[in-house]
Amino acid sequence: MTAHLEVAEGVGTIRLDRPPMNALDIATQDRLKELAAEATRRDDVRAVVIYGGEKVFAAGADIKEMQAMDHAAMIARSGALQESFTAVARIPKPVVAAVNGYALGGGCELALCADFRIAADNVKLGQPEILLGLIPGAGGTQRLARLVGPSKAKDLIFTGRQVKAEEALAIGLVDRVVPAAEVYEQAHAWAARLAQGPAIALRAAKESIDAGLETDLDTGLAIERTWFAGLFATEDRQRGMRSFVEEGPGKAKFV
Repeated sequence: MTAHLEVAEGVGTIRLDRPPMNALDIATQDRLKELAAEATRRDDVRAVVIYGGEKVFAAGADIKEMQAMDHAAMIARSGALQESFTAVARIPKPVVAAVNGYALGGGCELALCADFRIAADNVKLGQPEILLGLIPGAGGTQRLARLVGPSKAKDLIFTGRQVKAEEALAIGLVDRVVPAAEVYEQAHAWAARLAQGPAIALRAAKESIDAGLETDLDTGLAIERTWFAGLFATEDRQRGMRSFVEEGPGKAKFV
């Protein structure tokens, strides 16, 4: 398999495993969709880490495979390509990308599907598709612009240049920069902490933020209001409020 799911401490790690550069060929794209569905379905997975290994996250699409495709073939494939990444973005649980080495093209787009990105101090990210006479096709023009703003997204996409850790942190492309040897450890720790939280409330928060960003303020507030009221039906809400009253904040044990 070009990717697999490992579960420990409530954290499911989606591990890319296609040496040497984790090129995201069609088989790997389809596998990511399968693993995203599995992580969504499994009750023992409460949070997710996406990881490419110690040396590289993912250096992009499989260019040799793409070179052999004509216009008709890519029309047929492009929907499935986007669906595989969207499946990761829509995992209804906290998702963190642990990014070592290169995260270029599809690799950068995959990192964009996470809720939080922890990057190595030697990381290089970018959308170099323009250098192939293309544009990003797995969500890069949309998710990157929403994350860092349209001007910075256009700079990266128009030029195809690579961004190092310091600049990536400054523009908000990554959320934390750590020594390369600590990337997975810190990503797993972040996910494990959230795995102890109230699962339905975390899902509500993620869906409210993500859906709200795609609509107007009034509709976003309606989404929030619906989830907020609905959480009053959960046992976790009862536990959280009872613990707050009896023991003080931050001590609740959720189910």
